[in-house]
Amino acid sequence: MVRVAYHDLLDALRRALDTLGFDARRAGLCARLIADANRDGVASHGLNLLPRVVTMIRAGIVDVTAEPVRIAAAGALERWSGNRGPGNLNAYACMARAIVLAQEHGVGCVALADTNHWMRGGTYGWQAADAGAIGLCWSNTMPNLPPWGATKPLVGNNPLVIAVPRADGHLVLDMAISQFSFGALAAYRTRGERLPVPGGFDENGALTDDAAAIESTGRLLPIGFWKGSGLAIVLDVIAALLAGGRATHEITARPEKETGLSQVFIAFDPMWCAGSANTGLADRIVASLSTESGDEQVRYPGQRTRALREIHLRDGVPVDPSAWQFVQSMA
Repeated sequence: MVRVAYHDLLDALRRALDTLGFDARRAGLCARLIADANRDGVASHGLNLLPRVVTMIRAGIVDVTAEPVRIAAAGALERWSGNRGPGNLNAYACMARAIVLAQEHGVGCVALADTNHWMRGGTYGWQAADAGAIGLCWSNTMPNLPPWGATKPLVGNNPLVIAVPRADGHLVLDMAISQFSFGALAAYRTRGERLPVPGGFDENGALTDDAAAIESTGRLLPIGFWKGSGLAIVLDVIAALLAGGRATHEITARPEKETGLSQVFIAFDPMWCAGSANTGLADRIVASLSTESGDEQVRYPGQRTRALREIHLRDGVPVDPSAWQFVQSMA
């Protein structure tokens, strides 16, 4: 890894996106969303994912000029089409719309069809929490996770994000439906480290903590075994139904052609249920967790992200040298 000042990373990304046909406003936002993923320690869904996005743009799969549009509405529920535009820009726009609906109705839900990989899912949880809203969002994916009891990938590793705003640090859960995401497996393999717990199956069908062995078989372990498998299925069904879009089995099972995804963005206005009993509730819950277990202090979701953000803004953002070279060659 090399360390790059955040503003230098942001500037290089903006200039690289300019070469792909983004207008200045959208290039700036897209660059910030990618840079922020690295800043917060999620390089696998930030800079490291950019070459795949660029390949899809150059192949005409992602249209950098396309904007999401509303195609139907019923009160606080809206259906949008992403028109195959950049996935992170589509997602950001739809969460922003869900937040506006929540401010009007107490809750807002935007279901998005015909979109692309949203890159770092946690982005939209932080977006909601920064706006003072409770956020809930998820996306379906191409079939890349074997359902429980099977060996062939048939369901999506459908990421789920839940965020709660808090003045002293938002609670943001950003999780894949597998015990370890593909990005996490690659990171452990690159570092030559074993997984802390088994994360999938090897070629003999045995559970293993060897990231490379799991990548080879493609048999990732769902969280909670059969429970995670069930969660992946229902998230796919709901996203496709609400968005009127594609389900996982209808999406091409090749990363460089993964498009036409369905996503859901929900925001709640916590002021709707505010009262004396609820004031500071999230703070009290977090405070109740501040005990020690062995040598490690219990953390709430999002706490590590905030700590990494401060370190990386001060000392530089860690980036993969090859990914950094790729961006610089474009810029």
